[in-house]
Amino acid sequence: MIRAYKFLMRPTVGQTIALGEMLRDHCSLYNGALQERRDAYRHPSKTSITYGMQSVQLKDIRAVDPERQGRWSFSSQQATLRRLDKAFAAFFRRIKAGDKPGYPRFRGTNWFDTVDFPRDGDGCRWDSTPHDPVIRVRFQGVGHVRVHQHRPVVGKVKTVSVKREGSRWFVVLTAEQEQPEPLPATGTMVGIDLGLTNFLADSNGAFVPNPRHGRKAAAKLEAAQQGLARCKRGSKRRRKAVAKVAWLHGKVRRQRLDHAHKTALDLVREHDFIAHEDLKIRNMSKAPAPKPDPETPGVFLPNGVSAKAGLNRSIADAGWGVFLAILHAKAESAGREVMAVDPRNTSRRCPECGHIAKENRPSQERFHCVACGHTAHADTVGALNVLRAGLVRREAQPV
Repeated sequence: MIRAYKFLMRPTVGQTIALGEMLRDHCSLYNGALQERRDAYRHPSKTSITYGMQSVQLKDIRAVDPERQGRWSFSSQQATLRRLDKAFAAFFRRIKAGDKPGYPRFRGTNWFDTVDFPRDGDGCRWDSTPHDPVIRVRFQGVGHVRVHQHRPVVGKVKTVSVKREGSRWFVVLTAEQEQPEPLPATGTMVGIDLGLTNFLADSNGAFVPNPRHGRKAAAKLEAAQQGLARCKRGSKRRRKAVAKVAWLHGKVRRQRLDHAHKTALDLVREHDFIAHEDLKIRNMSKAPAPKPDPETPGVFLPNGVSAKAGLNRSIADAGWGVFLAILHAKAESAGREVMAVDPRNTSRRCPECGHIAKENRPSQERFHCVACGHTAHADTVGALNVLRAGLVRREAQPV
């Protein structure tokens, strides 16, 4: 299996400048390749430019511009061209599927923050000084950069990437390793129901409160955004304001990730089988369609967009998608089974008699079956139904 590791780098002042120049030059290569593809398509002949054709040109580009392009790793430049090729492949795939196309765009230097090295030892070297107690990674054109390695890397390093987040630099490794030993069996199963009042409710009656990191940081973010709006473009104050806003957003993101990792780890350690709803989060957070007034052309009726915007913010703040992705990854490493089930009627079905009715849920938290009178917390009922649906689906799968 392939596992990723992300470590903070501690470059010197000179290395920081060199890393920034590396991102700038790779961004220039990306934009130049994109412009070539655009020009070729706009030509009357509508010539199609491929990755192979642009990769062949790299040798000449490096010879013509040795100061900016010739100093960096050839394989990393090929990886940048592959990134553009993947963007076009995704663009054409979305067109065929009837989705919003999203044509590849030019990247500004602040929006190009990653350089990939496809193979360790080709333009980069992880732990390049094995006799030095300080862990370092070497990049062509930059040198040996000190790394804060907070955990050991298991397996053979396959790829290395440089990533900039605000004013900090990270190295991201992918290592190939054997499948780890599964955790000891616990003999327990659980269903979970994701929500907004409580982040998670399980079929055993336990609840995980919703931390609402974004809402807690909203006041500071609002003040920082207002300060940014008052700054003159290109000024030093604006650069500081941008860095402050980015730091606040980064802190919220790290808090969400920390909460998701800890919650998922607890579930994986305690249960052999975990069932959850197969939520279509993108559809749930869509803005409502406008309602034209049939009597007055050009006028629209109220459609609840303000209330829906608040709900969408709460859904994004909960971070369900990130949590489910982490849960599946941890379960695979631990030898646990995770099952996604259809969420329809999970909160309206009575776990005792099976009666389905909208009236079974008179409020957000209360469940009261109109057929048999069963009463419980609505989220717990939903988790019970999710667990039962997951067990039915598991039994129905071919061996």
